[in-house]
Amino acid sequence: MTTGLAATALAAALAVPAQAHGDGRPPHWELKQTGTDVRFRGLAAVSRNTAWLAGTGGTVLWTRDGGEHWRTVSPPGAQDLQFRDIEAFDARRAVVLAIGEGESSRVYRTDDGGATWTETFRNTDPRAFYDCLTFFDPRHGLAMSDPVDGKSRILSTEDGGRSWNVLPDDGMPPALEGEAGFAASGQCLVSSGRRDVWLATGGAARARVLHSADRGLTWTATDTPVPAGDPARGVFALAFRDRAHGIAVGGDYRADQPSPTAAATTGDAGRRWTPAAHPPPAYRSGVAWLPYSRAAALAVGPTGTDLTTDGGRTWSTVDTGSYDTVDCTPDRGCWAAGEKGRVARLEN
Repeated sequence: MTTGLAATALAAALAVPAQAHGDGRPPHWELKQTGTDVRFRGLAAVSRNTAWLAGTGGTVLWTRDGGEHWRTVSPPGAQDLQFRDIEAFDARRAVVLAIGEGESSRVYRTDDGGATWTETFRNTDPRAFYDCLTFFDPRHGLAMSDPVDGKSRILSTEDGGRSWNVLPDDGMPPALEGEAGFAASGQCLVSSGRRDVWLATGGAARARVLHSADRGLTWTATDTPVPAGDPARGVFALAFRDRAHGIAVGGDYRADQPSPTAAATTGDAGRRWTPAAHPPPAYRSGVAWLPYSRAAALAVGPTGTDLTTDGGRTWSTVDTGSYDTVDCTPDRGCWAAGEKGRVARLEN
């Protein structure tokens, strides 16, 4: 529940009166009934009214009325796939990523609101495992795989996801032993602007963020203070409000393990990362900047939602519901999704 000082801070971050909602309540997550118990780790918010979801069992849903009604538009024959990321350009065009070893990693695209889908990529390398995808614009995008031959693998499209090519790995730094991405929220690969992209890792001795300023051709790797040293620990999600200012969240996804220093910030495109002075109290798998704010962002995880109003330096819990991913839109539409069909929109 969003109460007290947290509600006031959230209202201020959204630039609305604390009691602006029609029923007199302060800004809060309002659950939307999806009619399913699917776990949704893929979320693409288009506006306050339109959002896409992707989850287990090859499930894709969308709404165009703010979550009051959801339409199932899953690709035919995908029921055995695990969708973990979805990127939508509008109410009709979307690209969805299925994860897994070998041919389980696939990409589908729709141009008609999910009425039909085209499979545009199927991984044939048994060593590859794709985790996340991102788009710079409606044509140019990337997807990332866990390391193959000692380096993270990058897939590129220049036609909106209709075709894909594996990029050369000459400019990719060697992976650390055990290093991989986390397909937890569709936010282990994120972009800002026309050419900058960041890749989050964990599972190794150090949790790193890799940055490319040329759409994935060359990369630099930087250590972060987020806990690592175990396959369950690392940076799980990134968010950049511009090409310089970013937030990393993560920790240890095991419920019985603590996650100190579960957030960090950068102001120089990821060349240096600073631990949060007062981080979220537990593992967080998703993060998003609030619209039109230079300092406010939300982080979500199985034990709650946290708000920062100082660019990620300090965080306070504003809700205790379970969510895996979060996304916000320019018209101040913020959505969250997670386990057991849970989807919510921030009402303000």
